[in-house]
Amino acid sequence: MLTQRVIRIALILITSLSLMDAAPINAQENAYPLQMNAGKTNHRPEVPGVNGLVTAGHPLASMAGLRILMAGGNAIDASVAVLATLNVVRPQMSGAGGNGFLTYFDKSSGTVRSLSAAGASPKALVASDREAEELNKGIYAGVVPGLLGGWVSMLKEFGTMSLSEVLAPALEYAEQGHPIEVSVVQAIASQEELFRQYPTSTRTFLPEGRVPEAGELFKMPDLASTLRKLLEAEEIALRDGRSRNEALDAAFSRFYRGDIAEEFARFYAEGGGLFTEQDFADFNPIWGDPIHINYRGYDIYSSPPTSRGGMEVLMQLKLVERFDLEALGAGNPLLTHLMAEAIQVAKSDIYQYVADPTKMFVPTEGMLEESYLSLRSNLISRAASMTYPAAGKPSGHDRSSAGPQSVRGEFRLGSDRELSHEGSTTSFSIMDKEGNVVACTPTHGGAFGTGVVVGNTGITFNNGSRIGSTSPYSDHVNYARGGQVPILNNSPVIVLKDGEFVLALGTPGGETIGQTQFQVLVNVLDLGMSVQDAIEAPRFSLFARPNFYKPGSEITMRIEDRISVEHFEGLEGLGHNVELAPSYSLGSIQAILKNPRFGTFAAGADPRRAAYAVGWE
Repeated sequence: MLTQRVIRIALILITSLSLMDAAPINAQENAYPLQMNAGKTNHRPEVPGVNGLVTAGHPLASMAGLRILMAGGNAIDASVAVLATLNVVRPQMSGAGGNGFLTYFDKSSGTVRSLSAAGASPKALVASDREAEELNKGIYAGVVPGLLGGWVSMLKEFGTMSLSEVLAPALEYAEQGHPIEVSVVQAIASQEELFRQYPTSTRTFLPEGRVPEAGELFKMPDLASTLRKLLEAEEIALRDGRSRNEALDAAFSRFYRGDIAEEFARFYAEGGGLFTEQDFADFNPIWGDPIHINYRGYDIYSSPPTSRGGMEVLMQLKLVERFDLEALGAGNPLLTHLMAEAIQVAKSDIYQYVADPTKMFVPTEGMLEESYLSLRSNLISRAASMTYPAAGKPSGHDRSSAGPQSVRGEFRLGSDRELSHEGSTTSFSIMDKEGNVVACTPTHGGAFGTGVVVGNTGITFNNGSRIGSTSPYSDHVNYARGGQVPILNNSPVIVLKDGEFVLALGTPGGETIGQTQFQVLVNVLDLGMSVQDAIEAPRFSLFARPNFYKPGSEITMRIEDRISVEHFEGLEGLGHNVELAPSYSLGSIQAILKNPRFGTFAAGADPRRAAYAVGWE
């Protein structure tokens, strides 16, 4: 730790000396004030938009969404275009075979809705028969694809365009190619050994039998063929005089109950895997009410279980509401401390109780009750960091299957840090000219999900059977079980005030998702930051050893190294085990924020990954 402190002090001194050396060139800066500005702090500009805004995890995905908005589509139409394009340009993070959550503000009704597009483990799964790595990658890993069903359901419920229209950008990139981005190349290289075990994966991700080079034209012809089958089903239905929704249903059925599902099942049967046609036929995306709190007059909405992140974000906000965070201000170690303590308290409950609510009772209402959260907030001391606490007893806890026994029966080990997969999730936010807003966080779980391209479909499944989405303890409510939907941290957030839209945001980051969103919400709602300042501000994340399931686990705070020495030492003085992280390394928020003074809107994109925002004036 002393070494880290010395390095940090040295970096500050070097930076200070560099600025002193630069002082004489101020005349040059004055001559070119727009090009050269020593006061520049952000890597991305805020992007304004009158007729629409899209901020996504890749520039081509953002432009795909904007193309749809400019062609007359709404935020939901544009979202499906973004999701499909991400499958091609960020295939390690998201795709038709992945899972995800969406939070949607419908301007005309003033309501907020939540979509869960998350599939279950195969019914034949017996997790105790498998090693941990078998449930992480390969033929025995994976859950039923949820996102493709989500795409179709989104268009049916709130969209205006056809599947053919919104998939056009993705099809162009899949068939004609796009210059592959360096982080995708790095992700492919990291999985090369796994890909070579499966000819279908080799064909898809190792063209010409090698890892592609950054900038070369990358195509996904098998995925394009699968998408064209969906469009064919839609086209035949329309040609036969069926309605738009019936045509969308035809595409859905072909994927989950037709020849595409048959190809999935055939591939797994021949490879010794567990998926059957019935596993796919039983899937349906779920629209429902988001979970909700009021925080300092703002209505905060996010995803319900099987998202644990939505619960985490909302609980964390309520746990710190009794503190005057605005008075503390940014860069104050006490502010970071209070937020870190709230994260620990929230996680202790979430990792005890949250699971698939169709299989287990989850005391969601009790966990969000004002009186309960007030009681749990009393665990937070301004003076010192706590030992990672045991779960509380919210109303309804006695109906839950969770209990003290839920951290026994350990069958496979691993810390959350070791099982976190970089670059496996992405997020985007969209606003259309009518004021409808989407925040969406899709994921493949770990990078490229299972790593297995299923037959000739070009699709990889989310590896939700892995530890991280499931518990390592066989008695736990979220242990990997056949037919059960694993939990995700994905939790896109929408904020309203007096019924009017204020903020939409989401992020990837595995264990860090709820923590990152919490910090950006505080940056905006408490500290009054602009959207880009809130996104680019230094962040921290907590990690637990052996994991967040066990009370008393060792907690480590990793914090981006742009903080001051006083901030770092202040956290240590409060009892935190602090490590420095690279300057821009934790999470990747894509957000849209309303300017409260002028009523205008701006989008921000996170420089920590390849995200960009675009606007339509």
